[in-house]
Amino acid sequence: MSVARTLKVSVVVGNPKPHSRTRTVAEALVPALLEDRSYEVEVIELADLAGELFEWGSEKVTAAKTSVAASDLVLFATPTYKASYTGLLKAFLDQYGTDGLKGVVAIPVFTGGDLRHSLAPQTTLAPLLLELGAAIPGRGLYFVIDNLPELDTFIADAAADYAAVFASLSAVAGGVRQAPVLSS
Repeated sequence: MSVARTLKVSVVVGNPKPHSRTRTVAEALVPALLEDRSYEVEVIELADLAGELFEWGSEKVTAAKTSVAASDLVLFATPTYKASYTGLLKAFLDQYGTDGLKGVVAIPVFTGGDLRHSLAPQTTLAPLLLELGAAIPGRGLYFVIDNLPELDTFIADAAADYAAVFASLSAVAGGVRQAPVLSS
């Protein structure tokens, strides 16, 4: 009998306002997607790091960056600003080199005032996360913030969509040939 490993999940919130509705949306996805007691979650509010994001070598930023890179699943949550993500999130992601998020599964989570920018997760943040080496399981999430009363239904539907993608990936992963170990 194998014992399942606890997944490390991070929610990185790029909203300049701490404890935002954007955070609420991202945090709601985690328990809807993952089995109870199968994960531990850490929320990183970039608003709390704003004063140090441009201080290269900041201990707080380095700790957050290291924790995120060691995660199995990261939700990068941001309100939509000018059809894209916030400067806080950009400044944080700029801390990583190419492949700095290799091995991390990342889900872009956006909130916005209407559906006008609903492709922003795919067209703005997803390419950056891919450049950093993260794997993205399907479309990013875009939630119209005025629909908070319908959040539970929206999240349940999104979790079902992601679960289907993960099931497909798991099926393929079972047949993937292991790369040979090269000796030096």
